[in-house]
Amino acid sequence: MESMNALFEQYGYFVLFFGLFAESLALPFPGELAMAISGHMATYGSFHLSVIVLCSYVGAIAGTTLTYYLGYKLGTPFFDRYGKYMFMNRERREKISGWFNKYGDKLILVSYFIPGLRHFTGYVSGMLKVKRSTFFIYNYIGGLAWVMLYVSLGHVFGRNIEQLLHLISRYAGMAAAVAAAALVIGLIVRHNRAAIVRKLWPRGRKALERK
Repeated sequence: MESMNALFEQYGYFVLFFGLFAESLALPFPGELAMAISGHMATYGSFHLSVIVLCSYVGAIAGTTLTYYLGYKLGTPFFDRYGKYMFMNRERREKISGWFNKYGDKLILVSYFIPGLRHFTGYVSGMLKVKRSTFFIYNYIGGLAWVMLYVSLGHVFGRNIEQLLHLISRYAGMAAAVAAAALVIGLIVRHNRAAIVRKLWPRGRKALERK
């Protein structure tokens, strides 16, 4: 945390933009900690919250957008050959692809909150040829929610942020998986509403038809 404070003192907002950009490329950078610390420093007037959010958000989505296009243009053969040099070995790609098959494109929406996933979602989305508009909408909404959450946590909890981040990182994956599963169940229920009502409540069919 002290080294992060030193970076902020020396480079200011650039730490957020380039740090979040680098993390989106799967390079090592503690993005959540950086946003939380900057949010905390804003309470002393060292930074402005709006600029913190802007720099963090633009850095994060610029990185994920680049990884999407790299995955889209270079394709699976490139990553089969060189992925191991980019922390994208075959096992990791197959695992993330399996999650896409299970939860669909909406996995992108929650990927920022899952440690070890957000760094590679862009690459895999591109390789799987996820529709551009779908990727941009889910990625940009998820990125904004992620940035707002951690900056706000730093602003509110201040010096206790390290302990809080430890708890969040411990349970974030579980929470995101539950949220993704709930989303899938909701979509299934929505698209099969009539059949479910007929099976559980036979008289409900007439009610649906009247609507």
